[in-house]
Amino acid sequence: MPVADAKTLERVAQGLKRSGSILAQAATVYGAKPEQPEATPGTGFDPVAAALFEALIEGAYLVASADGVVDDEERAAFEQVVASASATGARVQTTGGQVHALLEDLHESLREDGLERRVEIVTRSVTRPEHRTEVLRVAALVAQISGGVSAPERAIMEKLAVGLELTNGDVDQAIAGATLALAD
Repeated sequence: MPVADAKTLERVAQGLKRSGSILAQAATVYGAKPEQPEATPGTGFDPVAAALFEALIEGAYLVASADGVVDDEERAAFEQVVASASATGARVQTTGGQVHALLEDLHESLREDGLERRVEIVTRSVTRPEHRTEVLRVAALVAQISGGVSAPERAIMEKLAVGLELTNGDVDQAIAGATLALAD
């Protein structure tokens, strides 16, 4: 996917941040994730909310990888949008930090498990109806980084929708919402 200009990346980040965004709320908790897994922080860390953040990001990552590869430039743009202060209120560490490590893990998991298995894992971990639609919303916004939702990106969104017990109409709604959010 060709990487968008800075203005488009900022718009995507703003779309992700929208008021009351589940992604932004989950990012707050994810940002409190301890560096040592055995640590028990007094920071309000909630593993369920952190898992939701990871599922939201993985759903978008799967869509971003629809062309079969996420190169370094695409990964940097994806990382910038997700970790941008505009998208997450600077709650998640940027390059070299949490989002970078998460994307590395997602890349490796996709390589090892394949698309179908990763879609299954993402969709199984998201149970609340509003979280299900948020997966599609975030994926549609991230797909806009490449100038719109391509046929392969839409196909992955449709796979996510099936696993999330949503419809192609929900996919259409997510794409239309993302397009509207990024309109001049």
